[in-house]
Amino acid sequence: MSDPLDSYNVTADELRQFIERYEQLEAEKKDVTEQQKELMAEAKGRGYDTKVMKKVVALRKRKPDDIAEEETILELYKSALGMG
Repeated sequence: MSDPLDSYNVTADELRQFIERYEQLEAEKKDVTEQQKELMAEAKGRGYDTKVMKKVVALRKRKPDDIAEEETILELYKSALGMG
């Protein structure tokens, strides 16, 4: 017969590994976020509009058809409000 504590120990070890891996990924994510901030600060220092750059990054993640539809609706709304 196997001891129930043996399976608990294996589970605890595995759980610890998952938690430690997650913590490592959190640390890496923090490093990447800091690198992104530094990159944007450098771009801003060279005269680029970082708000617009972030919008471009977001657009590049999306499907062209979705972007076109949103832009069409935006133009319709702006026209209805006399904004252009």
